[in-house]
Amino acid sequence: MKKLTDFSNREILIAPSILAADFANLQSEIQAVEVAGAELLHLDVMDAHFVPNLSFGPPVVAALRKHSQMIFDVHLMITNPSHYIMPFQKAGADHITFHIECDESPEVLIPQIRAAGCTVGISLKPKTPLEKVLPYLAQVDLVLVMSVEPGFGGQSFMSGVMPKVKALREAVTAQGLNTQIQIDGGIDIKTAPIAKANGANNLVAGTAVFRYPEGISAAIAALR
Repeated sequence: MKKLTDFSNREILIAPSILAADFANLQSEIQAVEVAGAELLHLDVMDAHFVPNLSFGPPVVAALRKHSQMIFDVHLMITNPSHYIMPFQKAGADHITFHIECDESPEVLIPQIRAAGCTVGISLKPKTPLEKVLPYLAQVDLVLVMSVEPGFGGQSFMSGVMPKVKALREAVTAQGLNTQIQIDGGIDIKTAPIAKANGANNLVAGTAVFRYPEGISAAIAALR
């Protein structure tokens, strides 16, 4: 099974978000996106505290792990990520992203995620300055720029974060890093080219994949 670090940050990677999937048929849904060529499965974990919504925990990830060889990309939208690093790793997470705005410091979380054997991501909300994450670029494998306010799927793409994505790409290139630039929020066949043009290479899409009129395979091909 591949790791995130096996891919170049110039390759376009597709990370379908299961928030938009049919939860009564998750096994068939994730198998469909894997057959269609998605490299990652994006798993949004919400605690109803850091964000105003509640999603799922390690048991769901463990159940899905039995049915997929994709990279499990766990996005912890929670206040205290350190409490959940090991439970999600044991459930099958390959990659864990935490938020710069959470209550714990990157200096603590980054080595904890590494020690668990996962690749590391750091995320920032639309209104958070890019400068907050720049000191950690060389320490993480992925930076996730939110193009919606985190907490709910199906929101509209916020084009105002594109200068942040462009500046992030410039910083990663200037430092000679292979850090993935992930974008999440309102990504579809119209907004994906905008995100890619500004430097994003790792595209999280939920509604645009699982509810695409022509089906999942067509959706992933169109996004790519």
